[in-house]
Amino acid sequence: MAFINIKNVKKNYKIGDNLIRALDGVSLSIERGEFIALLGASGSGKSTLLNCLAGLERPTSGEISFGNISLNNLNEEEVTKFRNLNIGFVFQSYNLLPHLTALENVSLPLIFMGIGKKERDEKAFKILRDLGLSKRIYNKPNELSGGQQQRVSIARAFVSNPKIIFADEPTGNLDTKTSFEIMDMIKEMITKNKQTLIMVTHDEEMTEFADRTFFMRDGQIEKVHEKLSIDEVLNNAREQGNK
Repeated sequence: MAFINIKNVKKNYKIGDNLIRALDGVSLSIERGEFIALLGASGSGKSTLLNCLAGLERPTSGEISFGNISLNNLNEEEVTKFRNLNIGFVFQSYNLLPHLTALENVSLPLIFMGIGKKERDEKAFKILRDLGLSKRIYNKPNELSGGQQQRVSIARAFVSNPKIIFADEPTGNLDTKTSFEIMDMIKEMITKNKQTLIMVTHDEEMTEFADRTFFMRDGQIEKVHEKLSIDEVLNNAREQGNK
């Protein structure tokens, strides 16, 4: 059984007399440890799909399951608990609390898990240090660059070691050089921790980090691109050489 199963998911919105089909029968399966990219223009349905996967929105129909847990069968309190224990988020706009330091922002998910302050601070410091921010732990967001703020956001997403990371346009506010640095960090961390990452992006360059890219248009998956493994690349090269 796949780690995440999405079966014929539809999401409709009613705006006046108009019915908007944000998702129109999306189905896909994701394996544990995969890096999946959802690529598409604004309005293609990629962010709506991410919100449904995170339990932030309920699909109009269809089923979303994580292993043997179906989100459809959970009430709002159970969905919130599942999200807090299993999912980390990286946002385009960082979503850091302005009155808290980097260390305090990163510690937030651990508070919801009931972890004591000493252990929270130790875990938060370790991951900030690993991301090159050991000298910035007491800085507030307005004292950090965009790239530094996004690293704090990444640290917050990973500090509780969740099984799944959802990243919504994680490089959308960054320049090209910083974008690649951030994606390198994210890729290294999910590989090290064997975590599953689902990333929404409109930037095709960023999909080069993904194992599979789903191209979305008008609420549907239009096509899928699978990244070749090293063995597949070498085999293809040998076959070309033998022709």
